[in-house]
Amino acid sequence: MAAPRANYFKSLSSDIPSSIVVFLVALPLCLGVALASNASPFSGLIAGIVGGIVVGFASKSHLSVSGPAAGLTVIVAAAIATLQSFEAFLLAVVLAGVLQIILGFLKAGVIGDYVPNGVIKGMLAAIGLILILNQVPHLLGDDSHFETDEGVIPEKGNIFSNFINAFAHITPVAFLIGGVCLAFHFVWEKIVAKQKGFIKAVPAPLLVVLIAVGINYYFQSSQPASALVGDHLVKIPIANSPNEFLSFFNTPDWSRIFDYNVLTIAVTLALVASLESLLSIEAVDDLDPYQRVTPTNRELKAQGLGNLVSGLIGGLPVTSVIVRSSANVNSGAKTKMSAILHGVLLLVSVAFLPFVLNMIPKAALAAVLIFTGYKLAKPSLFKSFYKKGWDQFLPFVITIVAILATDLLKGVIIGIGVGLFFSFRSNFRSAVFVVNDNNKYLFRLRKDVSFLNKAIIKRKLEEVPEGSSVIIDASRADFIDRDVIETIEDFMIAAPLKDIHVELKKSNLRDQGFNEKIADHKNGTSGGPVRNHDKSVSVKTDVPAPSKN
Repeated sequence: MAAPRANYFKSLSSDIPSSIVVFLVALPLCLGVALASNASPFSGLIAGIVGGIVVGFASKSHLSVSGPAAGLTVIVAAAIATLQSFEAFLLAVVLAGVLQIILGFLKAGVIGDYVPNGVIKGMLAAIGLILILNQVPHLLGDDSHFETDEGVIPEKGNIFSNFINAFAHITPVAFLIGGVCLAFHFVWEKIVAKQKGFIKAVPAPLLVVLIAVGINYYFQSSQPASALVGDHLVKIPIANSPNEFLSFFNTPDWSRIFDYNVLTIAVTLALVASLESLLSIEAVDDLDPYQRVTPTNRELKAQGLGNLVSGLIGGLPVTSVIVRSSANVNSGAKTKMSAILHGVLLLVSVAFLPFVLNMIPKAALAAVLIFTGYKLAKPSLFKSFYKKGWDQFLPFVITIVAILATDLLKGVIIGIGVGLFFSFRSNFRSAVFVVNDNNKYLFRLRKDVSFLNKAIIKRKLEEVPEGSSVIIDASRADFIDRDVIETIEDFMIAAPLKDIHVELKKSNLRDQGFNEKIADHKNGTSGGPVRNHDKSVSVKTDVPAPSKN
């Protein structure tokens, strides 16, 4: 599939419907993350608007969507409590943005390239499962918990306990709306997949919302006591005048710019937000059907600019976020105009249409998010990783479990550790290859042979019986540790005592110095008895030394 050129005008037919989908997904998440952070709901909406418009314009990512992230809720809540001033916290957000811009110029974006693919896929699947667990209560009508991208902070609930307890607090009308909307989403997906033309441009979440509002309106008209009201509906602050709308914004407290706590929080936010953004960018690029690559250093600068602006006008910190980005990908977006337009929709709706948005049942939005979660954690994904082998499957599964048990950042770090272990284990095993055919042994050293391979090489050499023939092929090794070289040299010196013929194949280009101990031994300088066993030790050079010309 050829990647589309960055012709934003021609891509609007795909990007506008996608922006509506992302807008409907982002709206409850912006509010939920703000509530989870012990901040005002409007601060979450500001971050969503900035993440869409400012970061969207500055970033070179085609499909990533930025906004307030649940991964930062614990840090934000603790920071606000520590500083005892939301305005002082906004100053920390501004400074964090400046630090991220500096990190971008220092080319720190390369960090994201070292995350194993299994960990990224595991992160996506974990977020998909968390979405499902986190949104089922809202589908059932239990709206006592806030919505987040990744989970629920421990102090306010656990996704598993909230999931189970929700079945004891079912609201019939919400369950009806949520069930109808979810079923419609799956059916619509199958219908549209086989169609062409205008119907493919109609976003399913928009139809889901219209169906939900229609059903609830029917109950309001015929059975008012059963209709959804209050916490079961979206809540956005309504301004009665431009001045009241502007009063929802806040500015930083610049008098605390040299406050140690403010500076510490700024550094923490910059580091955590940068890492989450880099991980999300890696995941989004992996989801991109056109496999386009985002320049990570530019992304750090864009995220820094976003946090700088968000902090200046009263918003929470922003990062690139998976749920909104994956919804963007799944809805068929082609360029970053989708992310930008979703920010514009958030701004317009908050400024001019809050009363319309407040008619949307949360059960309908839960259906949209559950469908998105299913797309991220399909059973086929688990099957495909299982078929790849345990070295791929275990890092994938352990990342999922770790994220579910802790949070996104800790879970990914654990997953990276497991992935590195299996990578090291694979390299460790493949570095030494031993074949025995009727006492004719081949020891082939490949890749990087470190001191950690010394034990197995020494053991295998000691197992060689008397009268054998041994070929030690070091010509394919990129690096051989000095300890390993000495182990081989010791074996070659002792080999004639057991009537073992040893042939060493090496590269003059890479293995200068091999057999130094043997040379010393023959010259009588090694400290041990000198024996003439030249007929038992030979050296071959497979790779000629480079010409001086």
